[in-house]
Formats: sequence, C-alpha cells, structure tokens
Amino acid sequence: MATPATTAATSAVSVRLDALIAQRLAARALVLAASRKVAADSSGIKTSRFRGRGVDYVESRAYQPGDDIRSMDWRVTARTGRPHTKVFQEERERSVLFVLDHNPSMQFGTRVRFKSVQAARAAALIAWSAVRGGDRVGAVGFGGGVTGEVRPAGGPRGALRCLRSFVEWDALARATQTASPLSEALERTRRLARPGSLVIVATDGFCADAAAQAPLTRLATHCDIKVLMLTDALELAAPPRGRYTFAIGGERRRFEFGDGAHDGAWVEAFRRRRATFVDAARKLGIAVLPVDTRDELARSLALLGLALAARRGAA
Repeated sequence: MATPATTAATSAVSVRLDALIAQRLAARALVLAASRKVAADSSGIKTSRFRGRGVDYVESRAYQPGDDIRSMDWRVTARTGRPHTKVFQEERERSVLFVLDHNPSMQFGTRVRFKSVQAARAAALIAWSAVRGGDRVGAVGFGGGVTGEVRPAGGPRGALRCLRSFVEWDALARATQTASPLSEALERTRRLARPGSLVIVATDGFCADAAAQAPLTRLATHCDIKVLMLTDALELAAPPRGRYTFAIGGERRRFEFGDGAHDGAWVEAFRRRRATFVDAARKLGIAVLPVDTRDELARSLALLGLALAARRGAA
C-alpha cells in the first residue's frame, strides 16, 4: 500500500491524473480573480462582437483602404473587375492548443518536482480555466517518442481528454528517452491550429532548432502564441561549493564548483541552450512566461489568466 510520502514522491517525478484534476479548483479561483480585474478595468466600456480573421466566412465586400490583403477574394475581384475582400465572423469558442515538450531534458528537477510535471500541471490549470470560460482545448505532444495529438473539444470532457493524454505521454517519454526537435512539433501544430487559436508552448527551450523559426513565424501570423519557459533552480544558478557527480549519456562525470569562472560557465551554458527559442519568440512579439519547478502556478500564470478573461470580455 502506497504511503502519503510515496505518493508525494511519485507525483514529483511523474504526471498523475488526480493531480491534474485537482487543478480544477485552482482554475476556478484564477478565472474569478481575472474576471474581476478585467471587469474593473473595462467599467463603463461597451463591448460587442466584431468581425475579424476567424474561421467562418460571412461575405465579400468592396475592398477598403487598410483591409488585410491576405483576405482578398480573388475570384470575386476577377469576376467584377473591382477589388473585393472576404469578411469573417469571429468564432465564439476559441481553441486553446497546448504544445507539450516531453524531451529527456524535461525529465529533470531539483526543487519540488520535475519540469515535465510542472508543465503538465500548468497546462491542466489553463485547460480548466479555458473550458470554464467556454473555450475548447486540444494538445500536441512531442519528444520522448511522443507524437500524439488531441483535437480541440469543449467542456469538462474536452479537458479530461487532454489530461489523460498528458499522463500517457509522460509515461511513454520516461520509458523511451528519445529527443525530437521543436520544428517538428510546430509543423504539426500549424496543421492542427485554426486561425485565431491560442497556442501555449510548454518547454524548457533546449529542443529549439534553427528550422523552428519558419513554422513559428507562420503560426504567429494566424494564432496568438504564449510560451511557458520551464526552469529549475540548478539551471539558473550553480550549486553550492563542492564536488558533484553527474550521470551524462550513461557516463559518470565529476564537476567541482566554487570558483566564479566555473560557476559562471555553468549558468551561461543553460542560458545559451534557451537563447535560440527565446530570441526567436521575442522577435515575433511572443510573450515568454518563466515557470519554475517551485512555482505556485495560480500566481505565476495570473497574467495568462488575465489575457484569457480579457479576450472573453471583448467577445
């Protein structure tokens, strides 16, 4: 029979369905706090539904200065001899699509829990928040032999489908321990994400490759992207003075810490591994939210909760 200590230890290194379901309570508080904040900030402002780049075609009308050229209706333009543009109706239910990194580097953590576990917990919290607000949720998993996809669906059933996949993908990744590049996941995400979707990429950034720039740019053109950058304390600062033994690629290697040069090189090595993705995201105006393995998620994801609530308030 598992003891509370054993259960807690297991929850720290592997994704458990009961822990993800428990995020539903935290999501309720997150939604309520964010909704109150948005209501206070927008007091006296009349909101209404608007037409924009969504997924439902409404009509074609004569081109007006400032219209997006990507919405040009070339068939009507050719038939009438005058430029026309397509008008789309904004979707009432937006899709929230999670892209979860399961590469070996995510199976790591020295404080409270693994990065992989914290990523799944964060996705679960946002998923419950999204379906509570009427949005649909889906997911794409990559790395560690994971190639699964969950098409967006609404309500508690939609959230539970994602949560069960998070658990299954985590178990497969821990058993497989193979790596996949970010570019591969973004290409799959681009095929699944509909225009106007919110795409949340949960990763430690180590999987970023040069080829990821192109699909990230194309995805950012039609979707709202947020990055949850998973970190652990040992990646942000060198360990205390002393000699340490690490298992690297099946080999055991010893490191000695305590001098400034070695400690600085340690931190810089982790920073460089993330820099490719962080720099690419920021150049595209994509928000990068740091999420530490120690974080209380309701607090660290408060800004994301505000973004979700603000979008609903404008719908």
